[in-house]
Amino acid sequence: MTDTLAIAGGRVLTPDLDVVEADVLVDADAGEIIEVAPGLAADADETLDATDSLVLPGLVNAHCHAAMTLLRGYADDEPLEAWLREHVWPVEGELTPDDIRVGTELALVELIRSGVTAFADMYFAVDEVAAAVEEAGVRARLGHGVVTVGKDDEAARADLDESFDVAERLDGAADGRVRTAVMPHSLTTVSDELLAETAERARDADVPIHFHLNETTDEVTPVVDEHGVRPSEHAADLGLLTDSTFVAHGVHTDPSEFDVLAERGTSVVHCPASNMKLASGMAPVQAMLDAGVNVALGTDGAASNNDLDLFDELRDAAMIGKLAADDAAAVDAETALRMATEGGADALGFDSGRIEAGANADLAVVDLDAPHLTPEHDLVSHLVYAARGSDVRHTVCDGRVLMRDRDVLAFDEAAVRERAQEHAEALVARAEE
Repeated sequence: MTDTLAIAGGRVLTPDLDVVEADVLVDADAGEIIEVAPGLAADADETLDATDSLVLPGLVNAHCHAAMTLLRGYADDEPLEAWLREHVWPVEGELTPDDIRVGTELALVELIRSGVTAFADMYFAVDEVAAAVEEAGVRARLGHGVVTVGKDDEAARADLDESFDVAERLDGAADGRVRTAVMPHSLTTVSDELLAETAERARDADVPIHFHLNETTDEVTPVVDEHGVRPSEHAADLGLLTDSTFVAHGVHTDPSEFDVLAERGTSVVHCPASNMKLASGMAPVQAMLDAGVNVALGTDGAASNNDLDLFDELRDAAMIGKLAADDAAAVDAETALRMATEGGADALGFDSGRIEAGANADLAVVDLDAPHLTPEHDLVSHLVYAARGSDVRHTVCDGRVLMRDRDVLAFDEAAVRERAQEHAEALVARAEE
């Protein structure tokens, strides 16, 4: 017998971004939406109250380093290269698997509380990340981040081998909610030889690739100087760009690169808050969209954001998108919202990001009973320009309620925060000895 869940009594955001009065009936066993229509609550086994609320697709954070929550506020107000080499990488060298588990749990509490049901994570000790994802109930695309700069050949190859081992072992974990990818850090932190090998092995294993692309000019100039082509073209020449590849940032892409990315079906994950904080630049999002590139939305790590609230990112994406294009109509509210839902789901390869029969039952319920969401001229506009993660009332992933009335069910939030504080202090103390 099928267990059913009805999200009832409110309004629903349709795939066309219309708002209708309806309930959402979910097959909790299969994790799929059964039907969207009025009056579906009567025969459901469980009901989630959506009165005075809007049901929307769960948000997708398509680029994150979850355990970096432990470094939130640790090294602020630095440019990317100095921030990484002088602060972040030395501390990360002291990370233990327990640190990564605790930092990931803290991230998951924050993500669930702000209506995120799926995320992509590039980090280390990925078994610990996957275990936390399984406990939390969210959906994730996970991978081991590969950095070969400064390593000898044996250590560099071992790092790449670990990324492929993780991708093979963990794919399909957590009842299928965990999918994997191989994740070389960037074109400038992994050798061309190993990047080409990554592309070939990923193609043979049918596994996606995720890496940072054109985040700063320091990731562009060396490639152009050495190879005489733009980074996207060089990545394509290496075989890295396919329709299952998704790249982070794309800040310093030019029109020739838009075409390369669009032709290969490669998605770009826009991380506006991190790009602003690190003064990396303004990604030409509207131009990429106009060229046919699928653009998703991500927070990057909490060390460079400093939160994982994707509603903040929605607003930032729309605002900075207008500045980058010098056009107030660029990256409008509907466009930004699609980036955070179906755009992210497409980038990560999940059948989510929309509310319709047959799609994954990944949902967020936003409480509209608030002064900053009044009056209701346009609820899509409100979601992008006015809503906050704290407005999320319920979160559902794969048909399972992860947060009910702002209570995250899988974790003891107070205990997670206490452990995270302890681990963060001990981590920084080790790094600064």
